Amino acid sequence: MKMARAVFFVWMILMSINSYSLPPDSLVQQFHTYADFKNAANKTTPAVVHIKTYSDQQVNQVSGSMEDFFKDFYGNKNEGQTKKDDKESRLLASGSGVIVSTEGLIITNNHIVENSKVIEVILNDKRTYHATLVGTDPTTDIALIRIEANGLVPIKYGDSDSISVGEWVMAVGNPFNLTSTVTAGIVSAKGRNLNILGGNSQMAIESFIQTDAAVNPGNSGGALVDLNGSLIGINTAIASPTGAFAGYSFAVPVNLVRKVVSDLEKYRMVQRGLLGVLIRDLNADLAIEIGLTNLEGVYVQEVNEKSAAQSAGLKPGDIITAINGVMVNTPAQLQEVVAIFRPGDSVVIEFKRNAKIKKTQAVLLGLNGTTQLTPYVPEAVANRVGLKLGELDKDELKKLKSGAGVKVLDVGSSKLRDVGIKNGFVITHIDKRNVHSVEEFNTFLQNSEGKGIVIEGVYPNGEGAFYVIKF
Repeated sequence: MKMARAVFFVWMILMSINSYSLPPDSLVQQFHTYADFKNAANKTTPAVVHIKTYSDQQVNQVSGSMEDFFKDFYGNKNEGQTKKDDKESRLLASGSGVIVSTEGLIITNNHIVENSKVIEVILNDKRTYHATLVGTDPTTDIALIRIEANGLVPIKYGDSDSISVGEWVMAVGNPFNLTSTVTAGIVSAKGRNLNILGGNSQMAIESFIQTDAAVNPGNSGGALVDLNGSLIGINTAIASPTGAFAGYSFAVPVNLVRKVVSDLEKYRMVQRGLLGVLIRDLNADLAIEIGLTNLEGVYVQEVNEKSAAQSAGLKPGDIITAINGVMVNTPAQLQEVVAIFRPGDSVVIEFKRNAKIKKTQAVLLGLNGTTQLTPYVPEAVANRVGLKLGELDKDELKKLKSGAGVKVLDVGSSKLRDVGIKNGFVITHIDKRNVHSVEEFNTFLQNSEGKGIVIEGVYPNGEGAFYVIKF
């Protein structure tokens, strides 16, 4: 009897197992793929480089001479001490970068390349190159450099807006000079503001992706990718009391990075579209103060005069809930969304006023208060010249025989003032070449460094003049 009961019990278990619907093989395979980082690592590591920056141009080779080797190994008897590696003494920073084009464009952090004279890039296959700086944006801590190399494998861009809290991500970089290091974690939060870039500019944008993937010194400028190996952020900072990884790391979202990189490549500077509002978090205390029960959105504290926001009809007390359909719940999120647009771009703003949902359209302005892009002025040129120039309108251009020119708005304390040029002077030629724009003027000056130039033009009263300037 006992044996029969035992057989019956086993039979019931087997029937239960047979009647249970197991997941299809495809679902099991998807789960394994989801939890597997090998594919993402294989795609990503060839595109992540090691970057070293140095303080001067005397770095010409990776290693010293054989004589220096023996001096270092055995000691220099004549000096009584070992010879130091001059190259390493000039090392400013060591970090990571991400190849984003077959033409050699590499994204990294501004804090890695700033103040450097030499940028050395070591590829995953150990090839070494010297890079040129394309441009930097301290307000996002992003820099763009370029190398001349063949066989580069660029990373694929992802979408940082589509990544969600709780998703698996992977960080790739070179911590502590350990090349091609891969770590994994999850997205812990989005839109984090750490107030670490504020010293660089009041225009600083911090809307970091927070993860618990292990990131250490040397990871800066490296890739944060999803499980498809697509770039979703540039690793930039860690939260640490010791300087080493202590639980959380932070990356600049790739959607913001792509816009910054595009601007640096096209204009050598970031073209920032401004809404012109002073905003603050809509927290519980503020909600009680203004009588709100819903904490969604960003509170508009002030609206700047002659700003895009004022032209669009926004007022203090409005609560912005979305920009172009993208929900915003913190000032950092709002700044990140607006920052992907340039002056002259139009955005749709959803906001609440007196508990009513409204929409308006705003045309973003630049730092100069217009929809025009800001011309790039190399720092060296700006320091040498120190004046403000403006473009001519159609009527002003018609009066000029050359059909070209730029107007001196303020000579300031520049060399142009020293030679007698006054405000209002229209510069038509530099060294007999027509000057069509402020950008062209700056280019001519940049190319004339260390030389003398002849500036020709005309005053509003029709008086022509020319000036010789030596730098």
